[in-house]
Amino acid sequence: MTAAGRLRRGVAGIAAAVTAVALVLAGATPARADQVRDLQYWLNDYGFAQAWNTTRGAGVKVAVIDTGVDGSVRDLAGAVVGGTDVSGVGAANGQRPLGDGDAADHGTWVASLLAGRGTGPDDGVLGAAPEASILTASVALGKAMGAVGSDEQIAQAIRWAVDNGASVINMSLTRNTLDWPTSWDDAFQYAFSHDVVVVAAAGNRGSGTTEVGAPATIPGVLTVAGVDRQGMASFDASSQGITIGVSAPSEQLVGANPGGGYVQWEGTSGAAPLVSGAVALVRAAHPELKAPDVIERIIRTARPAAGGAVPSPIYGYGLLDAAAAVTADVPHVSANPMGDLTEWIRVHRRAESPSAPAPGGSAQGQAPAPVKLAPERALPWKSFFWPQWGVLTTFWLPFSLIAGFLALFALGGVGAWLHFRRRASRE
Repeated sequence: MTAAGRLRRGVAGIAAAVTAVALVLAGATPARADQVRDLQYWLNDYGFAQAWNTTRGAGVKVAVIDTGVDGSVRDLAGAVVGGTDVSGVGAANGQRPLGDGDAADHGTWVASLLAGRGTGPDDGVLGAAPEASILTASVALGKAMGAVGSDEQIAQAIRWAVDNGASVINMSLTRNTLDWPTSWDDAFQYAFSHDVVVVAAAGNRGSGTTEVGAPATIPGVLTVAGVDRQGMASFDASSQGITIGVSAPSEQLVGANPGGGYVQWEGTSGAAPLVSGAVALVRAAHPELKAPDVIERIIRTARPAAGGAVPSPIYGYGLLDAAAAVTADVPHVSANPMGDLTEWIRVHRRAESPSAPAPGGSAQGQAPAPVKLAPERALPWKSFFWPQWGVLTTFWLPFSLIAGFLALFALGGVGAWLHFRRRASRE
């Protein structure tokens, strides 16, 4: 992993909604894994630790459609139970990270937030549903993409996930368009007809996604917005839209890297697997519930967010509360609260004439598949102590300026105090 990866754009593909930043750990000695655990504030603040008194997600399969999940990572030992590659350029088991530089690590970061096992009782990355199982479907986007178009990869991955027993699908990616190809109509309907909850990231303003794009615009999908440590909307790491269902942390997140080590990152790509983990907990605790009731539990038990009506285009129904989603009494619903894709197709597709897919996987007459967004920065923790230019400009230089100002202010205050003290003694 490079010390200061820059935004990389490919010629086509789905956009991975993520921004990664340096992992800053206290002290000048090598980090211990328990320091990584201590950084996972969402486990307590968003009710996961309390929900684990009821269930930790055992028996639930969650599909991660992403750049590939490295199941050999210690924090994911035993978590990955199946996989495939739909790109034609990855490993058959879907566990070889695909992409440019740091962007290839994205799928492993997502999976560790969702179902990380940690490396000990108090060490390493512990996922939102630490006993749930991961199915990985690797997709190749941008420069890594082969002969299979990005839209078709996603459609194939969804069908594979359903056929292999996933009851939850996590999609931390965006097409960067409000619309989607007709091949997705069939794929998402296939998932919904098989009682699968699909969770999608809203996208990141900081990476150029100013409004929610597909799959987060598809009726029936549980769309996740991002908030900061204080529960306020993340300006750089969350887009807005009327399809948002719930909000979850998208800043100061910690993920496990392929090959070992950790990274701190931001983006709704990280908020989505936290919600997918909460969905897995609900499905484990209430196996009798259908997908609409599971989604209803997530949104109706959400804690109020700052200002505005509910649902809002910023927070949806509010901030995720995993414990309440698992344990609260929530009335039964007969329809998916996030909408009906079948009805949408009946209304909106009837005027469209059939057209063959264009090269690259997009249907003719639709916007071309968007460029891929790679992490802006992804630094191993050691880079903080042996800083390169990116760390110098983003941390050490501002820190030095602020420290210098505070020192001058303190010296001025001491000098003034001594002056008035001498003056008072003369009088």
